[in-house]
Amino acid sequence: MDNIDAMEFAREWEAAWNRQDVEAVLQHFHEDAVFTSQLAQRIGAAANGTLHGKDAIRNYWKAALAPDPGSAIRFQVTRVYEGVNTLVIAFAMTSKDRQVDRVEVLTFKNGLVIEGHGTSPVN
Repeated sequence: MDNIDAMEFAREWEAAWNRQDVEAVLQHFHEDAVFTSQLAQRIGAAANGTLHGKDAIRNYWKAALAPDPGSAIRFQVTRVYEGVNTLVIAFAMTSKDRQVDRVEVLTFKNGLVIEGHGTSPVN
């Protein structure tokens, strides 16, 4: 994966999210990255759930964190999977009295995330 240490990347990813440091997460994304998320669709950040470019992804993540800025939202990486130019991070997200398991699938090109998919469990 272009000399990326999967476990170190996941540790940095977790720490950045726990600080709610969107810019630290975005430093690993290409300017033209595409990111899909059902939550982006639900909160109105993207009608079809697809965000194009770093600015759109930034705006979505900031909007998603806005209801509880500085809150006790915690991310804990539970598994990391590595594939050809792909990293999958399974994590638990805890907020107040609720925990949700999620998975993020990231595809890399030249050391940067070019495509990502935030996923949620099927109920």
